[in-house]
Amino acid sequence: DVTPEAFSALYEKEIPGFGELFRMLSYQKIGTSTIQSRATAGVAGGTYLFALPGSTGAVKDAWDDILVHQLDYRFMPCNFVELFDRLLEHQKRSKS
Repeated sequence: DVTPEAFSALYEKEIPGFGELFRMLSYQKIGTSTIQSRATAGVAGGTYLFALPGSTGAVKDAWDDILVHQLDYRFMPCNFVELFDRLLEHQKRSKS
């Protein structure tokens, strides 16, 4: 599987905490097998990218325990939604 490497090549900004948090949550459910997880996230072209393990359980865990909150503008003290406007800042700076 080369998905994490392919994503990393695209990222303009990595979100390292996503993979770490996913593995922490996953550890509570599958124990040390989570060490094999290569979950990763980042931003490319103003879009969030999330690479998750292929099991439906892992995808459900990522959605239920992380993404549903981070993609909800009401989640406080901070969330991914409030960063939407800043996702393309680096492109604006490089054009000027």
